[in-house]
Amino acid sequence: MSHADRELVLILDYGSQYTQLIARRVREQRVYCEIHPCTVAAPGAGLDKIRAMSPRAIILSGGPSSVYGEGAPQVDPALFELGVPVLGICYGLQLAAHVLGGEVARADAREYGAAQVTVEKAEGIFHRFQPGETLDVWMSHGDRIEALPKGFSTVGVSGNTPFCAVADPARKIYGLQFHPEVVHTPRGAEILGAFLFDVAKLSPSWTPGSFVEEAVAKVEKQVGPQGHAICGLSGGVDSSVAAVLCHRALGDRLTCIFVDNGLLRAGEFEQVQAMFRENFHIKLVAVDARREFLDALRGVTDPEKKRKTIGKIFIDVFDREAKKVAAGEGASFLIQGTLYPDVIESVSFKGPSAGIKSHHNVGGLPERMKLSLVEPLRELFKDEVRAAGEVLGLPRSFIWRHPFPGPGLAIRCLGEVTEERLSILRKADAIFLDELRSSGQYDAVWQAFTVLLPVRSVGVMGDERTYDETCAIRAVTSSDGMTADWAKLPYDLLGRVSTRIINEVKGVNRVVYDISSKPPATIEWE
Repeated sequence: MSHADRELVLILDYGSQYTQLIARRVREQRVYCEIHPCTVAAPGAGLDKIRAMSPRAIILSGGPSSVYGEGAPQVDPALFELGVPVLGICYGLQLAAHVLGGEVARADAREYGAAQVTVEKAEGIFHRFQPGETLDVWMSHGDRIEALPKGFSTVGVSGNTPFCAVADPARKIYGLQFHPEVVHTPRGAEILGAFLFDVAKLSPSWTPGSFVEEAVAKVEKQVGPQGHAICGLSGGVDSSVAAVLCHRALGDRLTCIFVDNGLLRAGEFEQVQAMFRENFHIKLVAVDARREFLDALRGVTDPEKKRKTIGKIFIDVFDREAKKVAAGEGASFLIQGTLYPDVIESVSFKGPSAGIKSHHNVGGLPERMKLSLVEPLRELFKDEVRAAGEVLGLPRSFIWRHPFPGPGLAIRCLGEVTEERLSILRKADAIFLDELRSSGQYDAVWQAFTVLLPVRSVGVMGDERTYDETCAIRAVTSSDGMTADWAKLPYDLLGRVSTRIINEVKGVNRVVYDISSKPPATIEWE
């Protein structure tokens, strides 16, 4: 399937915190979609860009604005005359009603949380339900529709929202006041499926296999028959899948550079080299830069300064090694494991989100190194990257490893980062992960790791007093990492982990378990 042959669902972002979830839910139904800022459909912008995309369906997201508010995002009414099925969600519904001649007003009370919707007509987006059926849904709105535009009828109502689900079947325009994309609307996937398949007549053809085939062809075309490329391999899922995919396209015209920054997990430097050299026969340059990184981190305790220091040294080391490869191989392309959430963030209607913590990647390298950027995964979410990795033959145990931060163990070693403290942290972390795997709990959690705290406490080991460091162990459950809850691990498992760490890791005499959720905490400690 070529890019031009895709059945595209266009999602217009009006600033909702759930816009990415809409895209994920559409992709889960094996339908390709893209998020674009709502400004591409604003009055006066023209719809040429949208026409050029040839979308088969359009979804208008929710958002925090009121359609009457100053500066509220608007939509060109001509969008609804394109002959393309449209689904408006929350603000998207209110906006459609507003521009098509309906009436939107402030609700008597803001409605936020669980609600129930009764199906009045089993048609269109409610085609898969029965009249009179009650659906549990999630509301989040302060305005509501008071009068429908001409041609619209009600297909679902709630106690506080008479026009909760509406339809104009003749023009294939539908709207929902609630959010079908969130887990709190249990049958939301059926509603979206009815829009995609029953209304828009799409086919479920977006698969990891079709993506890999298409992406390999795109890399071949971009790099050309004689071009060479460099890939910065971190050992993480994203860069690993990007490397194997590009190797399928380029063969020996790809060289990977893997930098040991001294902040990797136990045995990781050796494991990654074995994986890519022996299993995939990829040309790999392994660089031992441990001393360089640890010297630069000496005395650094602030987490943001750690991240920036690591990022700067990484760029220096990678730049140095890449120039050697470029000189020898004539490489003029740099492969980067950018994912779709990064792309969405860069074009979001709201702009980049508040910087809670800086992120470590190779952003900025292409301009500095005069290399053309290749981003084969820029259309994928994380779970889709893993599915593509399975198609490419990466072992499941590798691609389903828990996420690992770019700055590595430096941000799990609170306080100063030294070789001695990193050694303690590595051993403790290896024990925790070993016990999770042996107990069958590893795959049940999203992420698990150990943090070495800058806290010493008194203990007794044998007949001697100790004054040693404290380890915190952290395990969370999540679907996408955007929110997370602490994992309710069995007490006997936690007990074994604590006992083993205290007995086997010299320098630790206390282990604590982190039971904070995200939000308000973040998953990582720094």
